[in-house]
Amino acid sequence: MPEKMSNFFNQFDYASLLQNAIRIVIIIVVAYLIWGIIRYVIGRMGDRIVKHSENRGEDAEHAKRRAGTLTSLVRKVIAAVYWVAVALTLLSQIGIDIGALIAAAGILGLAFSFGAQDLIKNYIAGFFLVLEDQISIGDIVTLDGTTGTVEAIHFRTTILRGADGAVHVFGNSTINVLSNLTRGWSGYLYEIAIDYEQDVDRAIEVIKKVGSELRGDPEFGKSVTEDIEVWGVNKLADNAMLITGRLKTVPGGHWATGRAFLARLKKAFDDAGINPNPNPQQIMLFDSKGPPLRLSQSAE
Repeated sequence: MPEKMSNFFNQFDYASLLQNAIRIVIIIVVAYLIWGIIRYVIGRMGDRIVKHSENRGEDAEHAKRRAGTLTSLVRKVIAAVYWVAVALTLLSQIGIDIGALIAAAGILGLAFSFGAQDLIKNYIAGFFLVLEDQISIGDIVTLDGTTGTVEAIHFRTTILRGADGAVHVFGNSTINVLSNLTRGWSGYLYEIAIDYEQDVDRAIEVIKKVGSELRGDPEFGKSVTEDIEVWGVNKLADNAMLITGRLKTVPGGHWATGRAFLARLKKAFDDAGINPNPNPQQIMLFDSKGPPLRLSQSAE
């Protein structure tokens, strides 16, 4: 028995095994060093994207989000290709014929491409979604009627977090309508109902005054980018005149700014004696000489 064990171990070329082991260690160490360099280059690429975007006058925060999204996806693609190449190199060092593996992988890949066309469409759509800078991580968007904050963008899927905390996952190739609510600037559209008995010019004057005060406010003034726009009476409704306009803000700042604007406008209208919310009433008039009943409306 000892003689058989000795013959078994004598079959191995320990020098070759040691050399292969050293080569494998060197390949792994060099692979990690090269990967560190690749990550550094990708990071520098992201910094250049941010700098280039800022030079073009784009919002710095948006530029950082876009660069982070793009570099993340590029890193994933390069990592997949790179580490597969490293794995094949290691397999060749232990005597496995990688040519046969590559040929088999090619055949499997061809078969996979026919059976996973939707998956490939998702990957292509996800690539152009980021390349064309349609959305970035952190943007508030509406995808096919669902609104939320972009939490992640993958080549296959885009993930939104709704205001109620729900997570919505969209296949990139299935997105038909995309609305980005925080790109470049945001706008709060207001519609104020004014009683017909009120002075329209006076109401518009109060609206402009509140907008001006809001822009000069230490807290909300940072969000308001332009003077308030008052487009005038946009509609004559049954019981009120509708004055419309817009507040332009920094991306995503229109919700909080709009709420503050309405609260201040309500107080300003009260101080000015303007009734912004008419309360229609039905008045029944009886006339013995005419029809038994006649209806009319008025507002108080």
